Amino acid sequence: MKKLLLSIAAIASIGTGAAVLGQSVEGLDLDAVRARSAKADADAAALVGEVQRRGEAFRQDAQTVQAVAMEKMRTIDKARLPKGPAGVVDFDEMIQTASANLKDNRGTAPQFMVFVSTSMPPQALKRIIAETSAAGGVVVFRGFPGNSGKAFIAALAKVVDKEQQFASIGIDPRLFRAFDVSAVPTYVVASSDFTPCDGLTCKTTPPPFDRMEGNVTVRYALETFADANGPGALVARTALANLVRTP
Repeated sequence: MKKLLLSIAAIASIGTGAAVLGQSVEGLDLDAVRARSAKADADAAALVGEVQRRGEAFRQDAQTVQAVAMEKMRTIDKARLPKGPAGVVDFDEMIQTASANLKDNRGTAPQFMVFVSTSMPPQALKRIIAETSAAGGVVVFRGFPGNSGKAFIAALAKVVDKEQQFASIGIDPRLFRAFDVSAVPTYVVASSDFTPCDGLTCKTTPPPFDRMEGNVTVRYALETFADANGPGALVARTALANLVRTP
């Protein structure tokens, strides 16, 4: 927005300067120049107003989408949810954590991510969640299957062994866009954390990273990243050490 406003101001300034320089040219219609300059100023002001209006509308739409999504999650009947490793999933806690993250607006992305989908074979997904959690990474889903929070929780209940593993599970389509993930599983180790953009369709440019696609183990992916000495090697070694120490 700021860059756009600066560009509009520059254009208006150029038009005004041309009118001043033209006063010494014989036969120049100064009234016409002034009229064109005034129209340019009016057009620029109208454009600024439209950009501001659309920006506000986009912000309101995003807030509405967020509010509707959160409300739909709250309306899920917890008593009918499938049982996980320690009974019914604490859905209230998941909602509160999601809300806190949204309000906190820290937005920092994890450095070790495994992109997955509920469409994956349950045993493969179960292994990835367990190993990624042990390594200190985050398992990232694009969204709810069929836009159903209940279906998502049902799928998780089949693949989560320990309650603490829920802390290593996230839903973030922005990260899928940032790393151009089109196949799962995809393993990514970033050289540093970063802040994903806030828009519904925007795409963030991530820091340098290592990436691997395919049905391999978390350990294999981390060992490959560590041995290659790429941009994410240090993070990979740290995650690998965490994984090895886990009984």
